[in-house]
Amino acid sequence: MTISVGEKLPEATFKMMTADGAKPITGDEIFAGKKVVLFGVPGAFTPTCSNNHLPGYLENHDAILARGVDTIAVVSVNDVHVMGAWARFTGGEGKILYLADGSGDFAKSVGLDNDLSATGMGLRSKRFSMIVDDGKVVALNVETKPGVDESGAAKILEQL
Repeated sequence: MTISVGEKLPEATFKMMTADGAKPITGDEIFAGKKVVLFGVPGAFTPTCSNNHLPGYLENHDAILARGVDTIAVVSVNDVHVMGAWARFTGGEGKILYLADGSGDFAKSVGLDNDLSATGMGLRSKRFSMIVDDGKVVALNVETKPGVDESGAAKILEQL
């Protein structure tokens, strides 16, 4: 069952790359007492994710924060090394938290997992965005078809 607006995010632990290497980071560390824009992508370095989804959040970083957001984070079912490389490659280090959900535990726990085994990609995340206020989902946008129509930065800016 997909998480709904009004529900609290389940406990989760992600990994992120830091200057000291890979480190775990809990959902509480990310969301407790903060307003966070979280968006999920099927895969780092994939064409739509790299060329259409992530760039909108980088370009609108300051505008999103100006609307009372403390943190912008992206999550993907990739390992922490891939997410770290993607952060460096895209120039997003220090602007966006790049969260690795390596086994898809978070995606599964919020019902946003997507089995792409038939295409050779295995378990991935659906493409989504959400606004989370102190751990509670206050807006949720999930793509129902290929592309970035519902989960992009423009939609989040409308909702803030």
